[in-house]
Amino acid sequence: MNKIMLCCSAGMSTSLLVKKMIASAEERGIEVQIDAFGASEFSNHFSDYQVVLLGPQVKYMQQDLQEEANSAGVRVETINMMDYGLQKGDKVLDFALDLISEHA
Repeated sequence: MNKIMLCCSAGMSTSLLVKKMIASAEERGIEVQIDAFGASEFSNHFSDYQVVLLGPQVKYMQQDLQEEANSAGVRVETINMMDYGLQKGDKVLDFALDLISEHA
């Protein structure tokens, strides 16, 4: 099962995107666990996931979060601003799955 964490300022703006990503995965028969958290919760949860996707509003935190995630071999990337803004769950899911397959 693919495990994807989304992270934004408070975990709220990514919640709708999570639903769209899960719907896209279900349509394609892909097993996923996708959860959204606020940036303040990053340290408590990142090690449970294969990849962490950041909302564009917290892109400035990417380098620090990646340094922390290196210990668990978890990749941290920022979601494309247009895909995020337009809530393109299928595109963001594909991005996450590509990152997971690159790391496998």
